[in-house]
Amino acid sequence: MDYDAPVIYGLEFQSRALTSYSAENDLVQFFVGTQSLRCTNQIHLITFDDEANSISKQIFNHPEGEIWSLATPPSQKNILTSVYSKVNGNKTEMQATVWKFISEDGDISISDEENTITSTLTEIFKINNSDLGDIKGFLWYPSVEKNDFVVLIENHIQLYSLDINGSSAALISETMIDGKLHPKFTTGIWDPHHNCTSIVTAQDTSVKGWDLRSMKQTYTIENAHTYLVRNLSYNPNKQYYVASCGDDCKAKFWDVRKVNEPVKILNDHSHWVWNVKYNHFHDQLVLTSSSDGTVLLNNLSSISSEPFGNLLNDEDGDDDNEADKNDHHSTLADGIVMRYDEHEDSVYALEWSSSDPWLFASLSYDGRLVMSRVPRSIKYQILL
Repeated sequence: MDYDAPVIYGLEFQSRALTSYSAENDLVQFFVGTQSLRCTNQIHLITFDDEANSISKQIFNHPEGEIWSLATPPSQKNILTSVYSKVNGNKTEMQATVWKFISEDGDISISDEENTITSTLTEIFKINNSDLGDIKGFLWYPSVEKNDFVVLIENHIQLYSLDINGSSAALISETMIDGKLHPKFTTGIWDPHHNCTSIVTAQDTSVKGWDLRSMKQTYTIENAHTYLVRNLSYNPNKQYYVASCGDDCKAKFWDVRKVNEPVKILNDHSHWVWNVKYNHFHDQLVLTSSSDGTVLLNNLSSISSEPFGNLLNDEDGDDDNEADKNDHHSTLADGIVMRYDEHEDSVYALEWSSSDPWLFASLSYDGRLVMSRVPRSIKYQILL
């Protein structure tokens, strides 16, 4: 059977926050955060056993408000960041906290409905810049070399360095854009190339690049989408390629050296596209998710770092190997290779596993978390 059945985990509350455990290289683990106005919100650490096709969980009480996003640094285990909404007087603010937690591997199986143990998060550092505005994004440094992070606050970019052993973070640099001429930040990602000195942000319908050394803008893709840009993803293997998606129901792929038009457009969803995600290892595999309740796995070999696939070595005049090449080319055509329909609500979050390149998790607003796999036929075509 080419397609392995997905594994589904249900949360009690609505949810839209999901992230992979970046520092964990051996286990398939994800964090999920809830959005509840009435009860204490929770963060679930989900561990997936691929061999047993089963899930175990560890639950943390989140002492703050509704969780809007989660992030983990690749440099440190047992560190987690949440961005959440909190009522302060007569207004609601978006704040962020860096937490420390104790992981208990294989804590509780999903079949154990009684005596669920709730663990505790310990606050390391809180970011509350209410005088600057709401926090729009929290971006950890994308490699293990540093504990730096970037905070996007409406019209501000702030670069911090975190002291993991203490309870403080030093502000390294910051910049502010003119709010009268430029819309507020909506999301952002770190550029994993160029010694990790750049980030990419979305502001309404535009996409912009920033050099963190000078805190200056490096490029602008004006009107990248007709409506709001929802998500960005950087190609891990091609240093100038960025993907974006938005409320125009499209995902677009850009070479930031040529910003006048995208190198490719996907127009396969029937509603807003909330996520576009490059595979961390095989950049021809790209996931998208939408308010239409579907997740699509796309093969985009033509704009990947291996546009002709991972071909066998051959010698001149070897007709058999040439035949293998042609066959391999034909099986790696661009397009949708799998449609996942396990959700019944808007799929607000989507993440590849940090430890298994063939597995990903998707999360819909009704609290349904789905563990899915790349079809084996696609996996073998990429590897062979």
